[in-house]
Amino acid sequence: MSGPKSPKPEVTLSADEARRIALRAQGLLGAPDRRAGVRGVLRHLGAVQLDTISVLARSHELIPYARLGAVGRAAVESAYWTGTHAFEYWSHAACVLPIEEWPHFAFRRRAYRDRPHWYHELPDGTYETVVKRLREDGPLTATELGGAKNGGPWWDWSAAKVAVERALMYGEVVCVERRGWKRVYDLAERAVPDALRHDDLDDAECLRRLVGLAGQALGVGTRADIADYHRLKAEQVDGVIADSGLVPVTVAGWDKAAWADPEALAAPVRGRHRTTLLSPFDSLIWDRARTERIFGFTHRLEAYVPKPKRIHGYFAMPLLSGGQLLGRVDPAREAKTLVARQVSLEGAKAVAPMAQALLEAAGWVGCDSVRIERVDHPELAAALTAAVS
Repeated sequence: MSGPKSPKPEVTLSADEARRIALRAQGLLGAPDRRAGVRGVLRHLGAVQLDTISVLARSHELIPYARLGAVGRAAVESAYWTGTHAFEYWSHAACVLPIEEWPHFAFRRRAYRDRPHWYHELPDGTYETVVKRLREDGPLTATELGGAKNGGPWWDWSAAKVAVERALMYGEVVCVERRGWKRVYDLAERAVPDALRHDDLDDAECLRRLVGLAGQALGVGTRADIADYHRLKAEQVDGVIADSGLVPVTVAGWDKAAWADPEALAAPVRGRHRTTLLSPFDSLIWDRARTERIFGFTHRLEAYVPKPKRIHGYFAMPLLSGGQLLGRVDPAREAKTLVARQVSLEGAKAVAPMAQALLEAAGWVGCDSVRIERVDHPELAAALTAAVS
């Protein structure tokens, strides 16, 4: 499918310029705004993905850590869930989103209301009973509402769980925190500020805003990149991109049209690069095609791949250093030791940054030592082991 017709690009970027713009847009090049903290990272990125897997920490903790350093893990949770600063909703996936963006997801709430069953039938009155319970007793988990499961596989939800998740999709209910990784639900009328709690914006206005935000968070991206950020359809992007504030650009080596944030083009890219381990769900790399295009790095989460077929490990975390992806590590924790089960390195130049990243991550999660188990280049194992000792 061809993209929308747009003005001829007036700016041509080299691949290196595009990469540096993308890194800065994602908060990984230049001085981080430590005063704004975790909430500043959330506003800057526009979406922080949640996931059930916890190795060093959960993904929504790893993402601000990658940008701010060893911010306290309790402080991360507090930043997301204390007060009315954020809400959880379906964006790129299940994500924490800045509360200011609640009005701009009206298009998605309307779409969910237009297909109310999504493969789950509900007994009469169940939805109303769940909402009433929350009004009278909330906030509550699905278990407290009557049980989350029927006793079968994980997707075999109880009627109460189906009802409260439906209310979440519709916007009548909000997840106000995660407790032991369970969603805690409350009524939107209590959890969302009155000035924001409306569906007044039409679909086009919602989409214009989200396309513009995606372009700002990416710095520069193709139509597919921009659509993927909040999981929009290509035709939804096509319908609004000309009015989104983004400008068409040409990027050397990219075979698709691209758009950029004009502010990113106007400001020279300067500052220090972060050296850090990245969550596989980090928005810098969550799009595999974009990651390959920008960094020449093939990345795949193998947690759901059968163990014998894994190449890099269960939760391989890419190493970012000097603005490049220089390797990856599959970490684990044993008591107070961070264990690097499998390390992949892009040559000897990656040894020192990998050691730095492992030691910093170990300190952040309360480990006092690092043990290297396997390195894909055996000749680099001794140097890496020595560097983390």
